[in-house]
Amino acid sequence: MRSQLYDKMKDEELVREYVSTQQNIYFEEIYDRYSEKVYRKCFSFTGDTAKAEDLAHDIFLKVITKIGTFKENARFSTWLYSITYNYCMDNIRKQKKMREEAWDDRLEFAEEEMDTELLGMKSEGLHKSLEQISPQEKAMLLMKYQDDFSIKEIAQTFELSESATKMRLMRTKEKMKKLYLEHVALFALIALKILLFLKK
Repeated sequence: MRSQLYDKMKDEELVREYVSTQQNIYFEEIYDRYSEKVYRKCFSFTGDTAKAEDLAHDIFLKVITKIGTFKENARFSTWLYSITYNYCMDNIRKQKKMREEAWDDRLEFAEEEMDTELLGMKSEGLHKSLEQISPQEKAMLLMKYQDDFSIKEIAQTFELSESATKMRLMRTKEKMKKLYLEHVALFALIALKILLFLKK
């Protein structure tokens, strides 16, 4: 059992000690803190337990080889999740050719209104909508609303300008709203048909 001393150390301190000493105890603490979180993010992309476990394993192998490049001008979690999202997206691109869709540049709703609508979506419909958007769109939404990435941090991850990042987020939220409404309308139609059938 590891000492409670390691539990109290910040992520960045653990990284610093691991890089300077190469003692596995420090990386093991990092792994314990983030392995489940990384796995859940991988699962959100694959929907498959085995594939998510494989991706998470590969990501930590990647992290351990690149950890010396970590710069403390960002949070370690931000750095780790950026690697996670990019690796998951790269993996999906290799398996499936993504179809690009044209978007209308005119956005009907302000960002605050779109955020409120996203938060108001029921979990089942939201999950179905997330399954129908591209890996990059999903990653951007998860970064912003699940992991509290700033616009600047998201922009750096995808090598975009901050204005382009804001535009993509707005378009993705508009797409999510459309998919969600289609999902709700479909179930309402099915329910109506069932009611009409029962009345016969």
